[in-house]
Amino acid sequence: MVKTPIMQSQNVIQLKKQGTVIVLHVKGNVTVGSETCLKQAYSEANALDAPCLLLVFEESAYINSGGIALLIQLMAESRRRGQKVAIAGLSRHYRKIFNMLGITKFATMCDDADNALRDLATS
Repeated sequence: MVKTPIMQSQNVIQLKKQGTVIVLHVKGNVTVGSETCLKQAYSEANALDAPCLLLVFEESAYINSGGIALLIQLMAESRRRGQKVAIAGLSRHYRKIFNMLGITKFATMCDDADNALRDLATS
């Protein structure tokens, strides 16, 4: 099932359900200006009641501190809900930053969506 994309001036987020995983394909840069789009997509994903979320970013995406703060809020909420979260598609640079910031405590980091889906299915 694919839902209509959620769009904002700088982002397009497409939701897709794959088994027990809701995949959020995030296109565009992630900044504080992404808040409305991200929160709407997250709310719609939760309405589908899946136990796992996968955030897939474009490798060329720019994510600033405001965007990282938004992502941490969403992942903390997922933890409170008991959802497993994985992140895929980030450049090596952002994987390193997410690791340094401790985001890996909230989400599993994967090189690509296929590996992330396999990881979520087995955890």
